[in-house]
Amino acid sequence: MESSSEKSSKIGYVLKTVEERKVNFIQLWFSDILGTPKSFQITPAELENALQDGMTFDGSAIDGFSRIQESDVIALPDPTTFTLMPSDPSVASVFCDIYNLDLTPFEGCPRNTLRRALDRAHKLGYTFFAAPEIEYFYFDTHIKDGPVPLDNGSYFELTVANLPSQIRKKTVLALEDMGIPVEYSQHEDAPSQHEIDLRYTDALSMADNVMTARVIIKEIAAAHGILASFMPKPISGVQGSGMHTHFSLFKGNSNAFYDEEDPYQLSEVARRFIAGVLHNAPAMTAITNQWVNSYKRLVVGYEAPTYVSWAQNNRSALVRVPKPKSNNPDSTRFEYRAIDPGVNPYLGFAAILGAGLDGIENGYELPSEVQENLYKLSPEEVEKYGILSLPGNLDEAVKEMERSTLMREILGEHVFEWFIRNKRDEWSGYKTHVSQFEIDRYLERL
Repeated sequence: MESSSEKSSKIGYVLKTVEERKVNFIQLWFSDILGTPKSFQITPAELENALQDGMTFDGSAIDGFSRIQESDVIALPDPTTFTLMPSDPSVASVFCDIYNLDLTPFEGCPRNTLRRALDRAHKLGYTFFAAPEIEYFYFDTHIKDGPVPLDNGSYFELTVANLPSQIRKKTVLALEDMGIPVEYSQHEDAPSQHEIDLRYTDALSMADNVMTARVIIKEIAAAHGILASFMPKPISGVQGSGMHTHFSLFKGNSNAFYDEEDPYQLSEVARRFIAGVLHNAPAMTAITNQWVNSYKRLVVGYEAPTYVSWAQNNRSALVRVPKPKSNNPDSTRFEYRAIDPGVNPYLGFAAILGAGLDGIENGYELPSEVQENLYKLSPEEVEKYGILSLPGNLDEAVKEMERSTLMREILGEHVFEWFIRNKRDEWSGYKTHVSQFEIDRYLERL
């Protein structure tokens, strides 16, 4: 629990920075249930009051928040997230937690959902860390017959004068200026597809960083007349965009996943955590892959996982366990490969953490590693290995999620029920839409 002196010190730092840097506006950021960034602005005159007592606003205006008859909620800024915007240093941003008027945490706030999951881990003595690899596309903004790529590069393409690559470099520098360390950036496999990997930190800070990175990537692209898109599968016939994320648990200063004596250097905690993630993967796929379009990426042949399995070096597996760097047990981790960049990171990280803790608390056994290329296995071979499939579309994923008491517990009743309703509505709209594919294939033929 943070002491009053610690809180006063953080608030003092923010107020001093605003005064010294001549900040004119402070954007109060938060997220709706789907992960859409929301914001309203205040002036420096209101900032001290906001940091102490929060700012009241109409929650019924935010989809998935409050009902009309219980509309007002409080946005309380988290001073540790305060930063200056790279496009205009006279504007600052700060993430908020949302509270009810009686100062209890608002159940519809995704940041509060992740906080609850982290609190559960803390009670067991653990800290949860994440490091995502954010993939996305740059497109021409003049979209008529579909998205138009701006380059023809592939993996690690060295394009010195290429505009998208220059924009990506500017984005990395902007993120670093905001205090968000970047580990790698590169051209990805598909034309005009790029990747920015964020350096690992605690899961709540990382969820904030993912939200910020998506805003900054889009903002810098738009300033150059370009569209940046986190749509999981915007182009047929090429790789989609994922957000492979590396996760680890620490106990104090030690990596709880590491065991020098184990053949994979995985502790019993790691084995049970990963087993819990695999066990609950079908139920949490609607959260980690929440859009109709997400399932156009999760198909065989495009380096995206379709089967529930794990391996060390098999990139067709859902969970990959990279071998720790020599003499560095702190690098012991696992990579979850299904999650895509359209996820709400607060809910996605909460679901994965809750699934892993379920494995620890219930003693799940880690199944055998699958070393074969899963994409080349026949249905009979898949059945022989006892390998389950991830849901094949949003409808299947929502049904799996709805059956899960664990996902309901992790998200809380408010978020769980609203999310299910929203996704059913999305599937209904998709199911009744007649696509160009159907027109081209059937109109004259039938």
